[in-house]
Amino acid sequence: MTTATRSWQGPSAAERLGILRRARSVAIVGASAKPERASNFVATYLLADTPYRVYFVNPRETEILGRPVHPTLAALPEVPDIVDVFRRHEDLPAVLEEAKAVGAPTLWLQLGSWHEGVAHDAEAAGITVVMDRCLKIEHARFHGGLHLAGFNTGVISSKRQLQA
Repeated sequence: MTTATRSWQGPSAAERLGILRRARSVAIVGASAKPERASNFVATYLLADTPYRVYFVNPRETEILGRPVHPTLAALPEVPDIVDVFRRHEDLPAVLEEAKAVGAPTLWLQLGSWHEGVAHDAEAAGITVVMDRCLKIEHARFHGGLHLAGFNTGVISSKRQLQA
């Protein structure tokens, strides 16, 4: 879906910061053991640089980053505050149904993931939705950690810097 056809409005930056500050647990749905996958990169960051209890959800995995993997959200030891989703577009309605069934308060769809039908259905069920944003990037942006992944060079300039 192109940006021009988007009509749903998500939480503001201040509201996203509030979500991140209130959260104590995050479930990564579609977590992967492959280090080159975005979900693994986000998981590594969350485990190393946040106080969140991080859970992995993937029925095809048993262990990721030395931690157990759960087959469903219902199998988690607690209801996650944020359900961070790394799944295909067509899988998003089923993930929403799982999130609703366990009573998760926030559904977070990663960069490139946009599903207005899911957003409207989630909000109708009282679930806050964030779409097309990376949880890791948002957390790092609000907490001064973008430099950890190389996104912040410390230089504000439109000109290319000379290499010494």
